[in-house]
Amino acid sequence: MRIDIITLFPRMFDGPFRESIIARAIAAGIVEIHIHDLRGWATDRHRTVDDAPFGGGAGMVLKPEPLFAAIEQLRGENGHVILMTPQGQVFNQQLAADLATYNHLLFVCGHYEGVDERVREHAIDRELSIGDYVLSGGELPAMVVVDAVTRLLPGTLGSHLSTVEESHAGGLLEYPHYTRPRDFRGWRVPDILLSGNHAAIARWRHEQAVRRTLERRPDLTRKYLPHLLQEHKDGDEDAGATTTSGL
Repeated sequence: MRIDIITLFPRMFDGPFRESIIARAIAAGIVEIHIHDLRGWATDRHRTVDDAPFGGGAGMVLKPEPLFAAIEQLRGENGHVILMTPQGQVFNQQLAADLATYNHLLFVCGHYEGVDERVREHAIDRELSIGDYVLSGGELPAMVVVDAVTRLLPGTLGSHLSTVEESHAGGLLEYPHYTRPRDFRGWRVPDILLSGNHAAIARWRHEQAVRRTLERRPDLTRKYLPHLLQEHKDGDEDAGATTTSGL
């Protein structure tokens, strides 16, 4: 996969993309990432890429000319152009999986009060946000999306199960993990994990994932797996327990 990122602050990407999984994916040729300074497409000696908004108001707006020039030069034939903006669709694991199917992603990092609306209307394929809060620009959100997408590319992680069993991969939070020692300060590893019964372990892990999702993120249960509410309720009734409240 090729990833291009248009930004006003290219040096922000130096550290995150030189470490850990992304760095290994780049070294292995699984993904290539190119960072581009938007000012490179400015046409005046001051390299101006923003201007005051028509109609007045606070802040500045990214101009259409440099953005259109950058996007049109970089997108190629198959580039999927993504604007990182608070107005975009909220990013999640399903969107990460969708983006991982593309050969070429081109990210535009919004800044200031945003981009000229004509860019949004005529040059952007998709708008994404990473949450309902305000950041200084689209650089950090772009890093988050690139990380989530890169780890889904074949060969990035050592085992395909690493992505299959992660939190959110199937709409559930991940089950609890334990490692040595078996007994730490009197807190013991659940006996089932030491049993060697892989079928029983798999059932226990699924049950724990369901319970954890219901308790911590009932919104995920409502959105992705409504049948789990009934599954959890039936299981608790069989055991004579009280169902989880507040769902």
